[in-house]
Amino acid sequence: MKMDRRTFLKTTGAAVMASALPMSLIKVAFGAKNPTNDFTFGYISDAHIQQIEGSKFVRNWDMGLIRTIQEANLLTPQPDFFFFGGDLAQLGKKEELDHGLEIMSKLRGKVYYVIGEHDYYLDLGKYWESKISPLWYSFDHKEVHFIVLNSILTYDKWTHKNWSDPMDRMLAMARLDNPEGSPFLVGEKQREWLKKDLEKVDKSTPIVVCSHSPIQKIYKGWNFWTDDAESVQTLLKPFNKVTVIYGHVHQIQYNQIGTISFHAVMATAWPWPYPKSYVQDPSHLPKMTIPMNRADPFFERDATGWQFINLRTGNVDMHYQLPDNENRSVVFNTKTGSPRDMKYQDVSKRIPPQNHF
Repeated sequence: MKMDRRTFLKTTGAAVMASALPMSLIKVAFGAKNPTNDFTFGYISDAHIQQIEGSKFVRNWDMGLIRTIQEANLLTPQPDFFFFGGDLAQLGKKEELDHGLEIMSKLRGKVYYVIGEHDYYLDLGKYWESKISPLWYSFDHKEVHFIVLNSILTYDKWTHKNWSDPMDRMLAMARLDNPEGSPFLVGEKQREWLKKDLEKVDKSTPIVVCSHSPIQKIYKGWNFWTDDAESVQTLLKPFNKVTVIYGHVHQIQYNQIGTISFHAVMATAWPWPYPKSYVQDPSHLPKMTIPMNRADPFFERDATGWQFINLRTGNVDMHYQLPDNENRSVVFNTKTGSPRDMKYQDVSKRIPPQNHF
């Protein structure tokens, strides 16, 4: 399947817009089996709305989310619903969450929310639960079972240690490279809930899991890592088709573990470099199914953009549309049983990271 940005925008009635759209449009299609159940949903993530003072907020982060919503509202037909994948706020303040929700209110359609660590660690999700959504939940839509996990919990001894104030705890989780942070968890209580939830679902039902951190272990130094990932994967492995969609990493990532496909979505705020570029600590980099590639980890617009995601076979084909960069397609290869980057899979064709001083 070839889907370039111009063709996709034309078919969705959004050709008038020329900039990058940092959201995902995901099509879940059942083909000849039951085409009346085909549907799409949108995915927006990592806005990091940040208050400067009073009613002043960081303009770049505001505009990234505003532009996304403007373009999403032009999609024809409209998706059945949207997800917001976490980190609506930067420091979890009521003012940031309220301002982010005000921007999100312009989106035409129902929104399901996933909490991120930047939304959580100031008040441990109390305002989020009272104003936005539960911290974890599930629902069914047209023969697909959706699960929203709170994957950014951590150990009680860290969460409740003697912090001077809640903002110190928030700041400890807010940095990319911070030795004071703590690994993320789904946690025993939530895993028990997930086990009971999945007991009601037939093994042939497609499962879509939305989490903020990846339910796998990529790089512990930057908390691209969920400590109990294997325990969660064990609960998901009996199902025939499972897709985990996550934010947090602000970059293109994909992987396959058993029947579980993993795909990151891009941020509306800024990109992070790939862990591979962090040469000071190579021993923390596990071997993934697909090595990551980026032409230039310091290019400010790299890893921002949008994806067209096709789930027609139950496996994800992800088509990344990148501004000022070459578009990429990551397609599930049924022979190898894993995703395949259609251009950069061959190491000899991969462009090494550039050196910047």
